[in-house]
Amino acid sequence: MHGRTGLTLLGSTCDSLRKAPKYRKDEHMSTIEKSIEVNVPEYTAYAQWTRFEEFPQFIEGVKEVKRNGKRLHWKAEIAGQDKEWDAEITEETADQRIAWRSQDGAITGWVLTFHQLSNARSKVMVELEYDLQGLPEIKGEALRAASSNLQGDLERFKVLVEKRWRPAGRETIFDIAVGKTY
Repeated sequence: MHGRTGLTLLGSTCDSLRKAPKYRKDEHMSTIEKSIEVNVPEYTAYAQWTRFEEFPQFIEGVKEVKRNGKRLHWKAEIAGQDKEWDAEITEETADQRIAWRSQDGAITGWVLTFHQLSNARSKVMVELEYDLQGLPEIKGEALRAASSNLQGDLERFKVLVEKRWRPAGRETIFDIAVGKTY
């Protein structure tokens, strides 16, 4: 927790991802899309991202996420207030894609996809869906700030997963978990 006001669920700005954010809007919904390239195979990136209990290590504001089957229980600090909510995993394809939805709060959906770029490099793409009715003050500048925060979360994810992964020839906990050997 960094004590910032406003939406603190997601992290800080990151120079390596300074692309114009993509927004898809309808009357009450907005979607932010971001991606990052990481120096690990896609199955390693997927394995790290699905370790929900470790979200507090790279998603700013998240205090705890517990998984029980397809259910996720979140605890986070948002706009200086402690919040809790539940989400349900709606899609899970090992090493490729995971998605979940929440009925409560401003962030109503996450979709992550993992793409192989080479044997030891991959791209993680994230799509967050915001319900502007759930947090009416998140318009314009606040939505751009949320996009920048997501960039920071992705950069922290990159540091975390790359620190844990070892180059080919050295198995990691992720390799063992998904049955990959070299």
